[in-house]
Amino acid sequence: MSGHSKISTLVISLVALLLFAGNSNAARIKDIAFVEGVRANQLVGYGLVVGLGGTGDKSSSATTQSISNMLNRMGMKIEPKNIKVKNTASVLVTAEIPPFIKPGSKIDILVSSLGDASSLQGGTLISTPLRGPDGAVYAMAQGSVALAGFTAGAKGASVTKNHQTAGKIPGGAIIEKEVPFTLTAKDGFFLSLRNPDFTTARRMVSTINAELKDEAAAAVDAGKVRIIPPANYSGDMIGLISNIELMDIKTDSVTKVVVNERTGTVVMGENVSISSVAISHGDISIEVKTQYYISQPAPFSKGETVVQPVEETKVQEDRSRLIVLPESVTLGDVVRALNLVGVTPRDLVAILQAIKAAGALQAELEII
Repeated sequence: MSGHSKISTLVISLVALLLFAGNSNAARIKDIAFVEGVRANQLVGYGLVVGLGGTGDKSSSATTQSISNMLNRMGMKIEPKNIKVKNTASVLVTAEIPPFIKPGSKIDILVSSLGDASSLQGGTLISTPLRGPDGAVYAMAQGSVALAGFTAGAKGASVTKNHQTAGKIPGGAIIEKEVPFTLTAKDGFFLSLRNPDFTTARRMVSTINAELKDEAAAAVDAGKVRIIPPANYSGDMIGLISNIELMDIKTDSVTKVVVNERTGTVVMGENVSISSVAISHGDISIEVKTQYYISQPAPFSKGETVVQPVEETKVQEDRSRLIVLPESVTLGDVVRALNLVGVTPRDLVAILQAIKAAGALQAELEII
């Protein structure tokens, strides 16, 4: 067996082993579903980053107007046309506020340049209100911008590492207002599946009802399960949700094969199967060589020395056998059958596409 075949066999076998190991254990409900309404919310705000070493906005009217407004609020009357600065940049500040977070807590924020600033390195974001979709202020942001890189050098000879016009401020925003959300036992609540599936929803309902010894759960559709709190959990919604989240169920999903043509990565699900099909796969190598021949004129003649390129092309095709892959029902059979061809992971992408086109792959093929 060649070196490439051994590597291919090892890679595909490891993929199969990991998939079998991952599917042998059940998943917790908290890992595959969440309580409807309990989610993060996005915040956004407009602010100024100051203290830049000449790398701020050069021709942004929004920046000069913002500086003028800020100074006016501080008691200094300055017209925007009289402001010329290079150490300030207008930025957009974004963040996510987790559910149930309380006022006084801190969250990370992302600062991104809006104008023509070349770098935010060394800058400080001044106090910026962060608003939600309803227009209310939920947090106040401020702090030193941290960039994962640097810019060094002068004009015509500079070195830049990573992106310089966006950075983070860890713990840069303080929560001022909590997002309103109340868990009540009156009408119950809903569990939303992260990957909707009828079989998984049915198994979730059966497990919850069996563990609670009550008909508390009912599937609304493939992505939602309604929970009506039993009488013994009256007034204890937190305890009910906690117990449900820790229950284990075996998930199910549509059989899928995901391939990445750029990297040659192939990931196959547990129930992938193929019908009987014959495959012949060979490699074609093309080698192009260019040699230069020098043609010189005869002595004492008026000719010139000429360099003449001569190209030589060789095409070599490796011989490949026509192999029949028998009908299979498990991923292990598919892996062993594909190993018979002796392909590399990148070759496997092309083979799977051809098998799918022939109608022999009983799974959804997704190319990313």
